Amino acid sequence: MLEKILYADSGAGNTQEMLKVLMDLPAIKNSKLTILHVVSPQITTEAETEKWEEGGKLIADVIKDLNLDTSKVTSVLRQGEPKDTVCQVAEESNADLIIMGSRGLKRLEAILENSVSQYVFQLTNRAMLLVKDDVYVKRIKRVMVAMDKSEAARYCIDLAIFLLKDYPGCELILLQVNPDLNPQLLPLSKSEMESDPILEPAAAKVKRMGINCRSIVTGGKPKEKICELVDEYNVDLLMLGSPERRPSVAKTLPDLDRLLGTSTSDYVRVNANCPVLLARKEF
Repeated sequence: MLEKILYADSGAGNTQEMLKVLMDLPAIKNSKLTILHVVSPQITTEAETEKWEEGGKLIADVIKDLNLDTSKVTSVLRQGEPKDTVCQVAEESNADLIIMGSRGLKRLEAILENSVSQYVFQLTNRAMLLVKDDVYVKRIKRVMVAMDKSEAARYCIDLAIFLLKDYPGCELILLQVNPDLNPQLLPLSKSEMESDPILEPAAAKVKRMGINCRSIVTGGKPKEKICELVDEYNVDLLMLGSPERRPSVAKTLPDLDRLLGTSTSDYVRVNANCPVLLARKEF
């Protein structure tokens, strides 16, 4: 499912550490990796040459530090506007996943400060793994998947199974936050959560693959509750579906919900205290 991965290198240690953690997963070992570093246009020839040399060294250091198989790595050093270049190379390489760093800027602040990750998040239809500058990247032991009735959520489960198969010692936490759930009924019993009509088929699918799994059903506002439970369960990676909702004629236009930070995926990518994988696929 993740045969081709695009790693957009910015020289940030958190993102590189996330790539290292991801490469430990058996499912990723055979993936082809494209490492991209974008050189911004410079005023003088000397400055431009310096930036090209610096970019080449950064890519070489990533390959060396992570002990990557060079036969499965493509290095791309390109000049241009970073946010446009990431989208272009993602298309050229037909990437199944984009890994990027993020400053975690909120709403219009991200637009005003020309956030690369915000721009790519708006316009790509590919899965993205975003690593905020202030999160601590750990070996993956607990993965949480936020579930609902959408096709994107079901795809997210398949993606989680792909990542965690043949990877011992991990737990997959299936979460459904139901805002209509009567607070007086909480907390639900274990049997009630396991029989939830959304989580039950997903849990059965996960367990058939031999992956340790638990189900959690709770109430509250989904965006805030997801982030709260990430902390409570000490989650190492959060996954949720982030469906493309725009018609094909508007693919190059920003999604206003995500632009203004009102979508669940946008809120979570900014506020969750762990790396966030936004599973996105055209259906």
